[in-house]
Amino acid sequence: MSSQPVHSDGPLMPMPDLTLPALRSAVAALAPAKLPELVEEMQQAFDRAGQDGSTAPIRMFYRRWAIFVAIERDPARAARFHAAEQVLESSEAEDDRQAAVRLIGSIVRTAQCEVEALEAG
Repeated sequence: MSSQPVHSDGPLMPMPDLTLPALRSAVAALAPAKLPELVEEMQQAFDRAGQDGSTAPIRMFYRRWAIFVAIERDPARAARFHAAEQVLESSEAEDDRQAAVRLIGSIVRTAQCEVEALEAG
């Protein structure tokens, strides 16, 4: 796990290292129902990497799940993200849908920045 502090009103856990054991452990703690999806995507990524002779699918797999963890480890951020997802699924009002898309984009970009900071060391 990284050395980022965990605040009582912030993340539930530090951002994990970008390794399979660390990400799997974080997903198990934050969203255990997602573990089968993680395992399936991992198998697909490694299969594609072998077929393509490229590590790109594996890097994409790590990045996707690191972003997921970056969102889910912060309860307030995750709640805003999931509320926006609900608006996209249930609202027919174009203004509401556009606001939800913007919010989701903002949350994902913030999570991506956290992941990039880990990747940079």
